[in-house]
Amino acid sequence: MKQFNWKMASCLLTGIGISRLGDFIYLIAINLIVYDMTGSAAAVAGLWIIGPITSVLTNSWSGGLIDRKNKKSIMIWTDLARAMGVALIPFLGSIGFIYAVLLLISMAKALFMPASATYIAKLVPIESRKRFNSINSLVTSGAFIVGPAIAGGLFLIGTIETAIFLNAASFVFSAVIIWVLPDMDKDLKPPLVQTSAYETLRDDWKQVITFAGREVFIISVYGCFLAFGLFSLAMDSQEVVFIQDVVGLTEADYSFLVSISGIGFALGALFITIVSKLLSIKQLMGYGMLLTAVGYLIYAMADSFMLVVMGFTVLGIFNAFSSAGYQTFYQNNVPVEIMGRMTSVIGVIQSFAQIILLFGIGVLGDLFPLRYTIVILAVLNLILSLYVCRQLLKPGKQQYFSETTPA
Repeated sequence: MKQFNWKMASCLLTGIGISRLGDFIYLIAINLIVYDMTGSAAAVAGLWIIGPITSVLTNSWSGGLIDRKNKKSIMIWTDLARAMGVALIPFLGSIGFIYAVLLLISMAKALFMPASATYIAKLVPIESRKRFNSINSLVTSGAFIVGPAIAGGLFLIGTIETAIFLNAASFVFSAVIIWVLPDMDKDLKPPLVQTSAYETLRDDWKQVITFAGREVFIISVYGCFLAFGLFSLAMDSQEVVFIQDVVGLTEADYSFLVSISGIGFALGALFITIVSKLLSIKQLMGYGMLLTAVGYLIYAMADSFMLVVMGFTVLGIFNAFSSAGYQTFYQNNVPVEIMGRMTSVIGVIQSFAQIILLFGIGVLGDLFPLRYTIVILAVLNLILSLYVCRQLLKPGKQQYFSETTPA
């Protein structure tokens, strides 16, 4: 087995971590800027629609570009594009111009994410992916916890504009760190036959559909994980309303509970990092998904502060297990040659489903008591997790969970 260079992995994790940290700081700052400019809750809500819309527009064609181009270069240039876009925001006096720049920033992010996922699969060998992904989960949770805190500190000692400029600098710093990483696409060759954009796009989607038809087990298991994430997102979108209006807690309680969830995720990721060799990919996927579903069910049925804390703690910890397990499963079973296309096509489907589901839960929340909607979504997640556990226990599927490079 080839010795993996963890110094290079540390550089990659640092670059991705700083980029994610920048995302969280920018998210809070841009919400405040738009609200200060317009005083409109609808204008702020519009910020949350940009991401899914951009994903639909970009991911339909970006996967083929990522698979055919240099992943390291894409990561660097998209980081720099985000830095430039973020730095422009304080100078834009029109909400229309701000939305236009945010659309471009979201497009850059939509390219960065699948490019980084494919780059990770190329850089990190199978034997080290489980531990790498657990550390990556820890970095993500750290950005989630630290990002808002840094933003709050910057607002106290300076202005929102100061936070924006420091955020832009963080993307530049991330690009510099990624620049020192090895180029995993040195031998990448352009296609021998040049085709039109339409033919290229058609062939890309055809390859993804062919792979999905051939590998039904991979798609069914990973698809359940994505559906689980969508139901969880739908519940999360109504979190503040549910906690305050249904459970009867305060805004301060809500802030504390969000922190509890983030800390739980960080603790779960830290635990996996330490004991990753003792936990199989199957265990991370099965226990992680099932116990995250249990955490959501406790939350959905809660009628007191302590029960909500219990639910948030359980789902936070085991969400880290699930995330690390499914990332490793995906990297190990989807060929790197089509991973960019696969990730992008999944992103398009996910974004469409996300828009429909978020709209649907908003309508249902007006028609029926919110408790019913949240309980139904939590039960659906539990059913999905039980189905996945049954799939994982099927005989003859061990090759999908191997942690060694094929001979």
